[in-house]
Amino acid sequence: MRPDWDEYFMKVAKLVATRSTCLRRQVGAVAVREKRILATGYNGAPIGLKHCEELGCLRKRLGIPSGERQELCRAVHAEQNVIIQAAKLGISLDNATLYITHFPCYTCAKLLINAGIKRIVYEEDYPDEFAKRILEEAKITTEKLQLPNDK
Repeated sequence: MRPDWDEYFMKVAKLVATRSTCLRRQVGAVAVREKRILATGYNGAPIGLKHCEELGCLRKRLGIPSGERQELCRAVHAEQNVIIQAAKLGISLDNATLYITHFPCYTCAKLLINAGIKRIVYEEDYPDEFAKRILEEAKITTEKLQLPNDK
């Protein structure tokens, strides 16, 4: 069966996540407007720097729980990489939908608000209540999408 558009773009986000070099969580994101992909991103070290696959996970070494102290991470988040890729290519994300494998953290939520994202479709939750609150306050629609196993 043919997937609907939300399923299709979420599957693309999941494929993008396979490029992630994070040892804890592989995240993929796809920005879309009018059924066209604008930019993609996954979490990993900045361009030209060693990945956590090579160096190990600083957060694990320090015993930092998921959802806390995101600044103590070598990786650029998938959402950040979507915004960066779009900026480098001169593409506006205004009124776009972001399909992402995991709900954004607080820092990424702020960036997505300012980038003009209007809708976020995600599959996995992320333990960050502040992010949920500010996205709600900014009137950004968030929708959890569970992909069917048979598609």
